Amino acid sequence: MRFENKVVVITGGASGIGRAAVEKFAREGAAVAIWDVSEVPGKELEMLMQKEGFVARFVKVNTAKMEEVMRATEIVIQQFNKIDVLINNAGITRDASLQKMTEDQWQQVINVNLTGVFNCCKAVSPHMIQQHYGRIINTSSIVGISGNYGQANYAAAKGGVIALTKTLSRELGKHHITVNAVAPGFIATDMIKTIPEKVIEMMKDKVPLKRLGTPEDVANAYAFLAGREADFISGTVINVDGGLTI
Repeated sequence: MRFENKVVVITGGASGIGRAAVEKFAREGAAVAIWDVSEVPGKELEMLMQKEGFVARFVKVNTAKMEEVMRATEIVIQQFNKIDVLINNAGITRDASLQKMTEDQWQQVINVNLTGVFNCCKAVSPHMIQQHYGRIINTSSIVGISGNYGQANYAAAKGGVIALTKTLSRELGKHHITVNAVAPGFIATDMIKTIPEKVIEMMKDKVPLKRLGTPEDVANAYAFLAGREADFISGTVINVDGGLTI
């Protein structure tokens, strides 16, 4: 129960890594706000958590739109009076090589994966400043560190998240707010279900630990950075990639 009496906002919390994080923080005592554009799975997760006796609230929000983020923030504050932890987990992909990538594909990914992180930090941080405490955890990617063919938009956004994380750690540190990033590698989420088994085996072979990561692996990193054990860690990036970027 290390997060008892803590209020945690998790964007993209209705599925994948976000869902694993919602379940982990709720089971460890936190009141969790599930922010997602997908209403049906979001409400289903809210009901599941509540049925099991945990505190969870779903809020439909497109993090790329500041007005929706501000509204969602006020909903959480009205219900729980504070926000202790913000996990900017929401993200999308629109893959294409440079010559085939459309302006819309570029902008969609930048809007959600980078501007969405800015929006949430901008909306939530004043409440953390007021209470002189906070944990902000931004989800980057190993693609934001090393790049990847066909993902110029995603790599640019995730690289931007790392730079944003380092800058905000400098700006917000005096308020006892830590800002860190997690960079997942190959993670076994629903997004890889369309990938041929042969390709998945090739992905595993590239990883020194010889397996894909699980959503829980990433959720564990979120929990570490949100916990007291990470009180003196800020402005850093933790790779959750099985050693892929060695």
